[in-house]
Amino acid sequence: MQKITTFLMFEGRAEEAMNFYKSLFNDSAITSITRYGPDEMGTEGSVMHATFALNGQTFMCIDSYVSHPFTFTPSMSLYVTCETEAEIDTLFARLSEGGEVLMPLDAYPFSRKFGWTADKFGVSWQLTLIND
Repeated sequence: MQKITTFLMFEGRAEEAMNFYKSLFNDSAITSITRYGPDEMGTEGSVMHATFALNGQTFMCIDSYVSHPFTFTPSMSLYVTCETEAEIDTLFARLSEGGEVLMPLDAYPFSRKFGWTADKFGVSWQLTLIND
């Protein structure tokens, strides 16, 4: 059966990012991790391949040993629906720390409370409060 999984490529910060994300969402864990060993292409101990879950949804990531002229772009973002004001406020604040706010947390015609931010790792997040 075909499965589609979001894949994130970092340059040396994959494990830090996974740990940060799993601290923010319930039902989250690093489910597998393979590290580069001595005499392998990547930096020893960095993430060769990992899977992790956020709120039960599976993601994959690596630490690329090749430096690329590109990183994450807001044109692809993770969209989070929040059930409470406290949840959206907390997530937006934490995800914005050290990152870049693309749209401030506010009321918009399409959502009574919405915010868009790129986190400190460059991953883009859109958060919306579920309308009653």
